[in-house]
Amino acid sequence: MMPGKVKFFKLSKRFVDEKDAPAEVEQLKYYALAIGHHIGIVDCLSPVMTMEEKDYLEWISKFPPGKVRRKLEGLTKWGEIEINREHVALLVSTLSQAFPSFLPEEKEWANCLLKLLHSIQKEPAIYVVVRLSEENSDYCRQ
Repeated sequence: MMPGKVKFFKLSKRFVDEKDAPAEVEQLKYYALAIGHHIGIVDCLSPVMTMEEKDYLEWISKFPPGKVRRKLEGLTKWGEIEINREHVALLVSTLSQAFPSFLPEEKEWANCLLKLLHSIQKEPAIYVVVRLSEENSDYCRQ
């Protein structure tokens, strides 16, 4: 894959695809939304932060070795990673450790990511997708 942009997306809305959940199963739709299963649910993600791939790699190289850095480095292998509530505590800790070594722009990225992590803590159904892409549009995941 050619060098591209790294984009952070946040869940902006979620709705049920009516054709997958007819009116007879209204309670099932709400139950599925509540527990977060993605059967018949479309998640719309909005871009929150964008950077060049080389800048992203330079930034995460300043993270201490460990789970968080490996997860974030996985973007180059998989093209997409997801950050959800199970990642929040470790990410916050790792960002705090690495923060003093960041350049001013990297500190802005870290603060943006911390805000996203805070929103996940407040509402666990929210998650963040990080994509390596050339695209500029919002994107929905089914």
